[in-house]
Amino acid sequence: MLKYIGYFAVGIFIGILAAMFGLGGGFLIVPTLNFLGVEIHHAVGTSSAAVVFTSLSSAIAYHRQRRIHYKVGLLLASTAVIGAYIGAWMTSYISAAQLKVIFGAALVIVAVRIYQKKTAEPSEVRLEDVEVNYKLVPVGGFFAGIASGLLGVGGGIINVPFLTYLGLPIHYAVATSSFAIVFTATAGALKHYAMGNVETEWLLLLVPGLIIGAQLGARVAKRTKASSLKKAFAVVMAVLALRMILKGLGLPIP
Repeated sequence: MLKYIGYFAVGIFIGILAAMFGLGGGFLIVPTLNFLGVEIHHAVGTSSAAVVFTSLSSAIAYHRQRRIHYKVGLLLASTAVIGAYIGAWMTSYISAAQLKVIFGAALVIVAVRIYQKKTAEPSEVRLEDVEVNYKLVPVGGFFAGIASGLLGVGGGIINVPFLTYLGLPIHYAVATSSFAIVFTATAGALKHYAMGNVETEWLLLLVPGLIIGAQLGARVAKRTKASSLKKAFAVVMAVLALRMILKGLGLPIP
């Protein structure tokens, strides 16, 4: 019984951070499952499935806050779904060690870009006044989709920095990313399930906590300054990136 309570608590913790950063939660689910003994490819597949529930819970919470840019989100999802399928297929041709290094390298890029990016507080700009180059959105969505299927992270590691680059304040970028990830993660999860990479037992253990945690995380993000949210995002990415890269290189990292 104590074990199940522990998994529930882990799910809540991951859900909170996932909603705060608009990443779906895979950035923590993958290394957590891998740490608990799940083979990396199965960790990626199970994470893809879990991210569907986390992002859906986050999107519902952000919808209530009216922070989702639905046009941008749908444009992201339109190409991300294709990319997620391709990314999931690519896992069959990449070794576990290579996958860990790729995962870590992707997080390093995200950490640096987010930390350097200046952003406005949500109170300083209205969503309807934000100007976005809609032609570029599907391009970012496609690569976010590949990251989702390949790394089991939902695609937010590309969505959030990409959307802030296009001009969305980070709070809106996080909310819109959460919405788009619902579609992306679903596509990747279906492919991984067909490939036998989804561990349903782990999925059932984590999902309840992930859903509750995502609701809490959206509330925390609403009360967090944009600058603080950005720096926290970068720190989390850097720590996880270092761990995954070192493990991929064969070092005995827990």
